[in-house]
Amino acid sequence: GGGSGAAACFPLARALLDVRGAEAALFLQGLLTNDVTRLVAGDAPSSAGTAAAVTRALYAHALNVQGRCLYDVILYRLHKSPAEEPHILLECDSSVLDAIQNHLKLYKIRRKVNIAPCLDLSLWAIIPGEKDGDAASSLAQRAEWELVLTPDPRTDVMGWRLITKKGVNVAEIIPGSHIGDIRDYHRHRYKQGIPEGVKDLPPGVALPLESNLAFMNGVSFTKGCYIGQELTARTHHMGVIRKRLLPIRFLAPLPQDGVPEGAEIFTASGKAAGKFRTGQGELGLALLRLANVNEPLCLNIAGDKVELTAKIPEWWPKNAGK
Repeated sequence: GGGSGAAACFPLARALLDVRGAEAALFLQGLLTNDVTRLVAGDAPSSAGTAAAVTRALYAHALNVQGRCLYDVILYRLHKSPAEEPHILLECDSSVLDAIQNHLKLYKIRRKVNIAPCLDLSLWAIIPGEKDGDAASSLAQRAEWELVLTPDPRTDVMGWRLITKKGVNVAEIIPGSHIGDIRDYHRHRYKQGIPEGVKDLPPGVALPLESNLAFMNGVSFTKGCYIGQELTARTHHMGVIRKRLLPIRFLAPLPQDGVPEGAEIFTASGKAAGKFRTGQGELGLALLRLANVNEPLCLNIAGDKVELTAKIPEWWPKNAGK
């Protein structure tokens, strides 16, 4: 095993909440940017032949009333058929587990829904290796045996998500795979410009569409109303998003203390180009004006000028960076 050809399995320190009950879907529908009814119905008739077409996972943000991100979540469907009572797992940043439970309880008002943390489950990201062309098909065949094994709903470049009972040997589920270093998972995310968690998406600060929520299949513009919808819909219909979250690369590795969150990024001529969000080593994410993407950029750390470059990720829709 090992090597770049094999799939890497990363144990994620994200939390899982169990959400179930007759009104679970209805309840989440009013709080999230995406259309939860698609997940609950499974979108495609569940017969062996169409297993791959069935929606098992859904990406979304919970917004505040001003339309800014509070939490990025992935929902997983555990019930087998639309006729069953909805049973959903909600993945979120573990540092906000209490906050998100309080947020859900605040809006639960007499709905038939039970919410509880899942402490007996493990969550894994599986990133196929370079030469793993057919990993997807071999994983799809095993998808039935696990609690959840599904393509990451955000984008193909994020591979698969796997949820198992704690203590299960992942190497048996995904033969030839190796357990990866979580820092490599974050490096992969940064290279691809994929935000995840509160450092990348500061609660009450980040805007969903500037955070590429639409590119990551995380928003429905046709569903009924949800908290924070007005600003999101208006921004979408105006059609121009001038700033976006982008992958950046520093020309030298960052100092140990890193860069202060929200540090201003400038063009060579000193014009404000955006703000630093988060990073590790020489990689990171920044909210940048698309107009400045191809220019040399810099920021100041304790009086030193640190140079960086940004780029448009290849997985974005074509013309997205224009």
